[in-house]
Amino acid sequence: MQHGNASLDGAMQRLEGQFSYEGTAYALPVTYAVTGIAVQTADDARDAYERSGMNPLVASECLMAARSASEGGKKEPYTGFIGDAILRKLGYSLVDGSVVGIGLLVGTPESGEAAAAICRELQEKYMLTFLAGGVVSALGEAGVHVGLDYRLVPLGPDGADGIHFADIIARVAMMFGGVQPGDLDRLLVYAAERAKAFVVAFPGLTEEEIAFVEALQVLGIPILTTGGYEGGTWIRTAPADTVRTGMEMRGIRVAVTAIPIPMACSPAFEGKSIRKEEMYVEFGGGRTPAFELLRMRPQEEFRDGAVSVVGPDVDSVAPGTALPLAVLVDVAGQRMKKDFEPVLERRIHTFINYGEGSWHVAQRDMIWVRISKDAVAKGVTIGDLGTLLAHKFRMEFPDHIDAVQVTLVTDGQKVREMLPEARTLYAERDERIAGMKDEDTETFYSCTLCQTFAPNHVCIITPERPALCGAITWLDARIAYEITPAGANQPVRKGDVIDPVLGEFAGVNRFVKKASHGETDRVSLYSMLENPMTACGCFECIAAIVPEVSGILIVNRDFGGETPLGMTFSTLAGTIGGGAQTPGFVGVSRNYIVSDRFLQAENGIERVVWMPSTLKEELRDRLRARLESLDMPNISEKIADETTAPTLDDLIAFLERVDHPVLKMKPLI
Repeated sequence: MQHGNASLDGAMQRLEGQFSYEGTAYALPVTYAVTGIAVQTADDARDAYERSGMNPLVASECLMAARSASEGGKKEPYTGFIGDAILRKLGYSLVDGSVVGIGLLVGTPESGEAAAAICRELQEKYMLTFLAGGVVSALGEAGVHVGLDYRLVPLGPDGADGIHFADIIARVAMMFGGVQPGDLDRLLVYAAERAKAFVVAFPGLTEEEIAFVEALQVLGIPILTTGGYEGGTWIRTAPADTVRTGMEMRGIRVAVTAIPIPMACSPAFEGKSIRKEEMYVEFGGGRTPAFELLRMRPQEEFRDGAVSVVGPDVDSVAPGTALPLAVLVDVAGQRMKKDFEPVLERRIHTFINYGEGSWHVAQRDMIWVRISKDAVAKGVTIGDLGTLLAHKFRMEFPDHIDAVQVTLVTDGQKVREMLPEARTLYAERDERIAGMKDEDTETFYSCTLCQTFAPNHVCIITPERPALCGAITWLDARIAYEITPAGANQPVRKGDVIDPVLGEFAGVNRFVKKASHGETDRVSLYSMLENPMTACGCFECIAAIVPEVSGILIVNRDFGGETPLGMTFSTLAGTIGGGAQTPGFVGVSRNYIVSDRFLQAENGIERVVWMPSTLKEELRDRLRARLESLDMPNISEKIADETTAPTLDDLIAFLERVDHPVLKMKPLI
């Protein structure tokens, strides 16, 4: 162990050149979090290493960053350093319960099959698992799919690549937890209390890698081992007991009920894709008519637990076939309500994607479903999708669903005959929420899901302002509260109107002060300058003031370039989050941008001067409709993007050339 530290010391002294990670606002995140130094050069690294007290985590990160710079980054299948944008996408799964903890498997297992069994159990128990060292190739030889889509993330071929597991914990603390760079005490407390992490160490680690793994214990992370080095406080376990032991040590509890179909089912598979060459049969996606419909019906009208297929199944079609599909889920329950139908219907998408060999995108009559060749080879049928749905609905909503029946129709004529009725029901649902305004209700809803990682953040959801993550609407929150009264979505009485333009309400202020543990006294729902809503880090977009033109810039999480402010999304995101109010910057969802209430205190959409071209294209029709309602249909052409105004000077020239109305507005600051 001491020799491992000595080797790290020597390597740090020999370090040369400049190095950094792309796609992050946190420099070398572990080092930045521990010391507050944004390392860019070898001298910076040595300074940070000394200031950290010769911390092996800091040394490992600096050495890895330097190596990555010299080698030009990692090659397939390895991810290497994972950028902020991807980590923020993972953020919602880290707080909504689909990921209950994180694990690191490091080293080279003695048995690939044993490692595969550990990984399968981690997937089934909702863990997000990172891999470093020979375990990656061992899993490949055992036929295990790895990648972010499978929640088995191959960081690199060496045990030292496990430092990226630590840098994720450090960034989560700074992004979501409000931990300031250099505040080591808060970092350690946050990691120990919030990270819910453990490490499984296999043999084959070098002395330097052992020193790195040992150092993870400072973050409150237990180290389990199936063999090899067993010094210090590492815990020896049999492979079959490893996951259970690690989860028990971190207080992670999850009940997993097996579903009787020939493929694994877990949230770990939710993000995967099934490419055309991997697909045995597909439905919809523009090739065939397909739709899904969940209906509340009297229980006496159907048979509980029944799953049926009307039309051909996979055993009667050739590989590559496209079939029509109607997914009909009938439910009944004493506490079931018709308003629950659309919310529960969206879970069809989630549950089908839980299948290792099934894939689903879109919703309603635009769905696209695939079953893989591997799944069919294992015996999966179309009927198994129905069994999966029936079990998951009963498991996830036991208090509201007393009976469920699933019918899958692959007969083209019958699917076409059913479509008009389904579209009529879709339209009726839309009418119940369409046009609803904030003044139409006395009750908003909160969302505190993200307090798992951002303890003081409170999101307020209104009919005209969805959650900043984009995942929860006012109707979703209302129904979530009815389904789980003690959950993260609570009713918030508006109370007296303090300022209708800012969107400040007495009842909202009282709720936010209590739910933020006293950190936030006042919040304006429609302003980015006066007491804006806090952010956790899961926001889809950031709206920011451009002082030079008194305009509003919007950038979405998927845009990787620089904005005219000279900052990327990641850099901007690093200035907000963690439950703090940051006047002039606010996290928002895509849908809020086209809302009537979008930053109305600052003139809203009329003051927007720049957004990425991909975001403009995505919002094009709704943006045009919104502007037409304001009798300003031409403003959309006057909003610059990265092609017309990549820099601030370009933006100023562009706005003058197109005569953007912002030039005549009252300055914001």
